[in-house]
Amino acid sequence: MSKNGFTRRQFVKAGLLTSAGAAVGAGVLKPTGLWAAPAKIKGPVKVGYQAIMSGTLAGYGEFHKMGATMAMEEINKAGGIAGVPLEVEFRDSTLKKPQAIKNARYFVDSWGADFLAGVDSSGQALALAPVMAQLGKPLMVTHAATEKLTEIEVFKKGIKEIFRICTPTYQDGNAAAFVAQGLPAKKWATISPKYEYGYTCWKMFKGTLGKLKPGTEFVAESWAPFGTTDFRPHINTIMDAKPDGLYSVEWAGELITMIKQAKQAGLFKQIKHIMLPVGAAMDVLEGLGSEMPDGVWISGRYFFMFPNDQRNIDWVARFRKRWNHYPAYVSETGYSAMFAYKQAVEAAGSKEAKAVIGALEGMKMGSPAGERVFRKEDHQAMYEVPWGLTASNPKYPFKVMGKQVVIPPVEFFNRPPFEGPGTHPPFKG
Repeated sequence: MSKNGFTRRQFVKAGLLTSAGAAVGAGVLKPTGLWAAPAKIKGPVKVGYQAIMSGTLAGYGEFHKMGATMAMEEINKAGGIAGVPLEVEFRDSTLKKPQAIKNARYFVDSWGADFLAGVDSSGQALALAPVMAQLGKPLMVTHAATEKLTEIEVFKKGIKEIFRICTPTYQDGNAAAFVAQGLPAKKWATISPKYEYGYTCWKMFKGTLGKLKPGTEFVAESWAPFGTTDFRPHINTIMDAKPDGLYSVEWAGELITMIKQAKQAGLFKQIKHIMLPVGAAMDVLEGLGSEMPDGVWISGRYFFMFPNDQRNIDWVARFRKRWNHYPAYVSETGYSAMFAYKQAVEAAGSKEAKAVIGALEGMKMGSPAGERVFRKEDHQAMYEVPWGLTASNPKYPFKVMGKQVVIPPVEFFNRPPFEGPGTHPPFKG
C-alpha cells in the first residue's frame, strides 16, 4: 500500500497514471500502451465475419475479406489486441436469413467467437438482432443499411449487442435530398429495387426534399424486382413522365445494367439531374468504366478519395500494394470494424461482451473514412461521406468524383427518440 492509500495496481485500474493513459470521453482515462494487456485478457481475440461470397454478388464478399484481412495483418504485426493475436474466420452469408443465423450460431457456439462482423442484407441484419441478444456477443454491421436495425432493434427494443459502422439509409435518402435541394430540378422520379431498401430510401428522399424545397413534385415510380436484367420497361415509364430529376438506389450489377440500358434509350440526354446513392461503389465504377456518364451525382458508404488527408491516402496506398485494387466501401468498413474492436477491448481492459459494449457506446475512433463516433443511444456510427459529380480523370480507368459536397451527419441523421417533432431532418436550430 502506498502512503496515499493506493497501490500502483489501483492507480492503473483507476486510470490515474496519465503517462500511460489515453482520454476516452469527457474526463475518463482508459488504459493503453504498456497497461493495455491485463492478465485477464486471454488470447486470441476471435471475430466471425460473414458476407456474400457466392453468386452474382460474390465480389462484395471478396472486398469485405480484403479489408478485414488487411486489418488483422496490421493489428497482429503491431502486437495484436491488448497483446494477444486477432483471428478472423469468414463464412458465406448468401442472402438468406436462415444462413445468416446459422453462421452466427456456428461462430459463437462452435468456433468460440468473441465478436461478429459483416452482413450485407438488411433483412439478415434484422433477423440477427434477437439472435445476437440470445448469444450475448456484439455484432458490428459493415454494410446492411436499414435504419430499423438501430432505431427499433437497438434503441426501442434495447438490444445492446448490435452496432453499425457504416452509414445507414439516412445517407441514401435524407442526405440525397439535401444535395437535390440545390439543383434546378422540380419534378423527380425513381427506378429503385422492389423491396424495403428501395421503398424506404425513396420515402426518405421525398419526405426530406419536400420539406427543404416546398413545391417539389414526385411524378413517377417504377419498382424493379431483385434480379432484374431488363430495365427498359422501367426506363420507358420514367421517360414518359418527363421528370427533371431521376433518383435510384439500384446497386451492384443491376445498377450497371440499368445505366447501360438507360444510355441506349437516351435517358441521360432527356433527364439532366441523376442521383445514385450507391453509385460510388467500386464494382459499379469499375464495371462501367468510361460508360458511366459525366455529371451524375454518386455516393456510397465510403469513397477512396475522401477524406483527402494523410491517414486515408496512406491507407489506400497500402491497400493497393496489398491487393492491387482500390478499396470498396465494404473494404473500409470491414477494416475499420476490426480496429473498432481493438480500441474497445483495450479501452475496456477486457474482451468480455458487456465491457466491450460499454466501451463502444459513445466511442470516437480515427479511421480511413475520417473520425467516427458511435452514438450511444442507437449504436450507429456517425461520420462524413461525400456526394460527388462523376468526371473523367486521367489517373483512373473509371469515372471518379469531381465536384464534391459533404453534408455533416448531424444535419441529416434521424435523431432519438426517432418519433415525433425534431427527430427527422431538416432540423430547427
